[in-house]
Amino acid sequence: MILTALLLVIAQNPAQDPRYERLDPDTRARVVAIVDSARVVGLPSDPLIHRALEGAMKNAAGERIVAAVRRLAGDLGTARDALGSNATPAELEAGVAALRAGATPATLTRLRDLRKPPITMALAVLADLVASGVPADSAAAAVLVLAPTARDADLVEFRRAVERDIALGAPPDAATSVRLGATSMGLDATARNARPGKP
Repeated sequence: MILTALLLVIAQNPAQDPRYERLDPDTRARVVAIVDSARVVGLPSDPLIHRALEGAMKNAAGERIVAAVRRLAGDLGTARDALGSNATPAELEAGVAALRAGATPATLTRLRDLRKPPITMALAVLADLVASGVPADSAAAAVLVLAPTARDADLVEFRRAVERDIALGAPPDAATSVRLGATSMGLDATARNARPGKP
């Protein structure tokens, strides 16, 4: 009962969230304003609060914390515009990672249209591929090819295979292309085996 009451108070007055106490008063006031504005337009607040607290743990200056929170709020808005109003907080955060890796909002929208939700893993794999050195456009093209039929586990294995090839000295673009072909063939074979009796 006490916990329920506390959560109700926090929901009604976000500024009373005890997590804010880790911020100095000026930074706290500015972060609360950003979080409140984001909440009004339907963006998740937890990623913003976590970003502020991350800055506080690293002893970042208040100005830098506020700038980081403001930037994340903007990126979450861009991701939500691309992924739609039904996107989950996890999808929005993965969308931000993909955008920051170099994916375009149009790529996020296309991915949303091609893949059944949730698309969190597809977005994460896209961002991870770019972080491994794959050009953003090549990473996006590969994930979009796999998106309609690949399971999350298939996408993870594809990413791991590309990363292994890169670690062994293959150029990132070439590794992506080769593994995309192999993964696509594997998915096609699986689909054929799932339809016995059909040519």
